[in-house]
Amino acid sequence: MDMNADVDPADSGDSADEEALRPYRAKLWAGAERRLWHTSVEGTVGQRLRELLDWAESEGHADDPVDMYGNGIVEEVERRVAEELGLPAAVFFPTGTMAQQVALRCWAGRTGNPVVGLHPLAHPEVHEGGAFGAVSGLRTVHLTDAPRLPTAEEVRDHPEPFGTLMLELPLRDAGFVLPSWDELTEVVEAARERDAVVHFDGARLWECTTLFGRGLPEIAGLADSVYVSFYKSLGGLSGAALAGPEDVMEEARVWRHRYGGLVAQQYPAALSALRGLAVELPLLPSYVRHARVVAEAVREEFAAAGVVWSRVHPEVPHTHQFQVWLPYDPEVLTAAAAAQTEATGTALFRRWFSPGAGGPPGVAVTELTVTRPGLEWAAEDVRAAVRDFLSRFEG
Repeated sequence: MDMNADVDPADSGDSADEEALRPYRAKLWAGAERRLWHTSVEGTVGQRLRELLDWAESEGHADDPVDMYGNGIVEEVERRVAEELGLPAAVFFPTGTMAQQVALRCWAGRTGNPVVGLHPLAHPEVHEGGAFGAVSGLRTVHLTDAPRLPTAEEVRDHPEPFGTLMLELPLRDAGFVLPSWDELTEVVEAARERDAVVHFDGARLWECTTLFGRGLPEIAGLADSVYVSFYKSLGGLSGAALAGPEDVMEEARVWRHRYGGLVAQQYPAALSALRGLAVELPLLPSYVRHARVVAEAVREEFAAAGVVWSRVHPEVPHTHQFQVWLPYDPEVLTAAAAAQTEATGTALFRRWFSPGAGGPPGVAVTELTVTRPGLEWAAEDVRAAVRDFLSRFEG
């Protein structure tokens, strides 16, 4: 790894703020010789396009015609998603934000109720700028504020009617947590008792099979509609799909056009989605299993080092992603993570964050992900990296 290619602004003597440091650190971690995961935004334009072309040629897609307004390779993605999920039909969308607004708008029209029951940490509530209400005329209610999905009892006892129950599987901002299979089926049954439809925010649904011990069709079959992402877990460039009954998906196509989502050509994103389904999807169970090895090694090394307080959450990861908490300033921990990569070429942790409103003061949280490069890390490799990381800051 060429550590002389760029200079961290913090070393220049300038009072550079975090925004100025981010590009350098992102490039540093992306170029690490050893890391636990790749992200979908790493690499250069040339690298990503060459990788995609190499795969397309190896799989016989290089000579396929380009798409126009959702035909051709986009239709192939839709067929493949419907097949993987065991649902009647699927529709390709440029973003998950659009896909879920369209889904819930369709269900609101059918149920006559624009109210959506979801978690306050669900993606639309935290990361979409109030789009449900501002754009789609929907209103949300929160069934619980506990850092987990709602229980069947909470669904049954909520005092206000709602037309759709939206469940994010896994609930990312609570630590990529999932209910048990029995809990999930009970929640769905409780929603049905209230004549509510069930929609799964399945941006990361692909990696839920290990904890549930069920295949994707059985999981997706619990819901009336399911959204899945192509770039969060499958390494795609962008894009999402909405799957469900054929009549609802036909209406979804109408609303996709109205929302500006009928893009003229999307073959790069569609091709990368096909690659993700073929290459990454079969590997996700191995990522989940190895994330548990990594999490245990991190926890053991914190304890061995006498860290005053720490937390790996969940203790046994539900997916291939989990949280790590430490009682230090986020900027201190982020700087230590960057210093470790700069000195050793190893990226264990990356950015650390304050837990935000309602979180305890004086602590920081980060997310760890295990993908293909992480499979090469034995438990002792993880422990050694944790020791090195802890040596780079003073508690």
